[in-house]
Amino acid sequence: MSETSDTDEQNGSVGEMSIVDHLQEFRRRLIICLIAVGITSTGCYFYAADLVHVITAPAGKIYFMNPAEAFFAYLQISLFAGLLLALPVVLYEVWAFVIPALTTRERTAAVILVPASVFLFFLGLTFSYFLVLPAGIKFFMSFATDTLQPMISLGQYLSFVISFLLPFGCIFELPLFVVVLAKLGMIGSAFLKSKRKVILVLSFVVGAVISPTPDVFSQTMVAVPIILLYEVSLLIVKYVLRK
Repeated sequence: MSETSDTDEQNGSVGEMSIVDHLQEFRRRLIICLIAVGITSTGCYFYAADLVHVITAPAGKIYFMNPAEAFFAYLQISLFAGLLLALPVVLYEVWAFVIPALTTRERTAAVILVPASVFLFFLGLTFSYFLVLPAGIKFFMSFATDTLQPMISLGQYLSFVISFLLPFGCIFELPLFVVVLAKLGMIGSAFLKSKRKVILVLSFVVGAVISPTPDVFSQTMVAVPIILLYEVSLLIVKYVLRK
């Protein structure tokens, strides 16, 4: 009797935490995430010039309009790159925080889903940088004339690029999101087929909301990948999951 009560007490002390304990745990893991981002961002600052060179390559020559703009642009790109490098640590801390509340099956699924989400996010960034961004820059530069020449500010350009890349990282999570819903039995291939027209409209609405500029070209560059990824998700659900 005493052994059972001792075991229950130990399980209760391990499995149950008070609100204060949860807040302290959250604070500790948040500090770890901030430290990780701070370390990676500091390291990236030493390579900020190289990073700026890579990012500005599609646009050619870039200018800074005031003496402090280049410095703050270096800080901006260092923080952005540092956040990307620290993303595995951040996701691990999030995972370690929520894992006590998950079942064994959910933990097993998360072991697969978390790395897959990181891979798809970086795949979206890569796709945007090498394919979409150059096409977008070329399109916008095509409006230059003999009397109208672009003079692009470094700070504004970096803000444009970051706001252009990040949405694609999130958009590429769509197949994973759809597959999870299908695996849970919430949707199937028939449901996905019936929502094609809705997705077509919503993709352009999303493009209008998250694209860095309000023009139709940027909206289309965001909408087309959403539509293609939706079709890929449909094929996976139908032929792989057999739903």
